[in-house]
Amino acid sequence: MNFSAQRLLLLGANGQLGHQLAVQLQQLGEVKALTRVEADLANPAALRKALTELAQAFQPTVIVNAAAYTAVDKAQTETELAHAVNAESPAVLAELAKVWNATLVHYSTDYVFDGSGTKPWQESDATHPLSVYGQSKRDGELAIAAHCPKHLMLRTSWVVGAHGGNFLKTMLRLAAERDALRVVADQIGAPTSTALLADVTVQLLQSMHAAADNDARWGIYHLAAAGEVSWHGYAQHVIAGALQRGANLKAKPDAVSPITTAEYPVPAPRPLNSRLNTQKLQTTFALTLPAWQVGVDAILDQIISRKSP
Repeated sequence: MNFSAQRLLLLGANGQLGHQLAVQLQQLGEVKALTRVEADLANPAALRKALTELAQAFQPTVIVNAAAYTAVDKAQTETELAHAVNAESPAVLAELAKVWNATLVHYSTDYVFDGSGTKPWQESDATHPLSVYGQSKRDGELAIAAHCPKHLMLRTSWVVGAHGGNFLKTMLRLAAERDALRVVADQIGAPTSTALLADVTVQLLQSMHAAADNDARWGIYHLAAAGEVSWHGYAQHVIAGALQRGANLKAKPDAVSPITTAEYPVPAPRPLNSRLNTQKLQTTFALTLPAWQVGVDAILDQIISRKSP
C-alpha cells in the first residue's frame, strides 16, 4: 500500500509526545496535527462536532490520540475534567473511528495498576487504579475497546522527551539550584522516551495498515523501554550524564539522597511497581526495545550543549 494515501489525524500535537509524533508520523502520509485550540478533549460534545466537520474534507484513515489529562495530583479534585479528557473524549474518538473505518491509536499508563508486587505487569492482568487519574485512563481503555475494533492502545510509563516538561528537566533545574536533592527510591519503572513511543507507533501502523477488523493483533500492548530503575537512580543517571555533557550543576550524583514514598506525601497515590512486561509487543511485531538509558541519554544530548574540546 502507498503510505502517502494515509491521512492521519493527530490530537494533542503540542504535548511532549504529540510534538514528537507530529514529526515522525509524516513517514506514513498526510498529518493533520490538532492542538487543544482545534480539538479540546475537555468538551467531548464540542470535540465530536469539530472532528465530524473536519472529517468531511480530510477523511482520516488513522486517529492518533496523544492528548491526555496528566496532572495526577490535581485530578484528585478535578475529577470531572480528568474523566472528560481521559475517558469520555476517547470514547468519542473510538465511535468516530468506527464510523470512518479508521484505526485508533491511544496511549495509556501503568497507573491503571495498583503497583503491588515486583513482577512486571502483563496486558491481561486485572487493573486496579489507585488514583482518579488512573481510573480515568482505565475508563478510557474500556470505552475504546467497547466501541472501536481497529485500535492499538499502548500502555507506557515515565514518559520523557526533549519537548515539554518532565522529571528529567525538573532534576536538571533543581540540580542547578541546589547542592543536594532527595528523590523517591521505592518506586520502580522504566523511563520511556517520546522518540521510542513515536517510532514504535509508526512501525505498528505500518504493520497493521491493511489489517481486517477481526485481526487478532488489534488490542492493548505494553510499550516501555527495557530495564528498570527507581526515580532516585534515574535522577543520578540524569545528573551524571548532564555533568559529562558540560552542564553547570551544583548537585552531584552522590548528593542525591534516597527517600521512601511515605517521606514524600502527595495527594494521589503512586504505584510502587510500574514495571511493564513488553513481551507481547516484541513478539507480535518482531521488535526489540532499547534500554531506558538510550532514550534518556539521547534527550540529554539534545538539550545540553556539549563543552567545546
